[in-house]
Amino acid sequence: MLSQVLAVLALTASGIGAGVLTSVAISVFPALCTMPPGRYVETHRLFGKGFHPTMPIVFNVGMVAALALAVLEWGEPAALPAAAGAVALLASQCVSHLGNVPINRRLAALDPERIPDDWDDPRPRWRMLNRVRAGLAVAALVLVGGASALL
Repeated sequence: MLSQVLAVLALTASGIGAGVLTSVAISVFPALCTMPPGRYVETHRLFGKGFHPTMPIVFNVGMVAALALAVLEWGEPAALPAAAGAVALLASQCVSHLGNVPINRRLAALDPERIPDDWDDPRPRWRMLNRVRAGLAVAALVLVGGASALL
């Protein structure tokens, strides 16, 4: 029974994480890329307020649940995909914290009305990092789904 509860938690959290990051990759960020710099900085900042702290909590719940499922199912077929799902969720968070978050902090420090002419636009790097973390989140969802099917 505990394994099923952990699987539901891990599957729900990884599904939310994969869905949000994929949505940002295929719809939200392409729209942001069409904006002039000042408007982009202002809008990016507004979007960030909605995602933090919710998404780190969601990813941590999924990661801990998947890891606990792997430990509980140790020696059984579900353990390996559950553990790999937990690692993929951790890797996605690492990309966020080491890549996207520092860019977000630099954007938060900018005055949208006074973007310098020589501004180094971070959108290409941010987009690439988001695609990586979204891919990892989707991989986690598939792995946790596989583990759930093996219970």
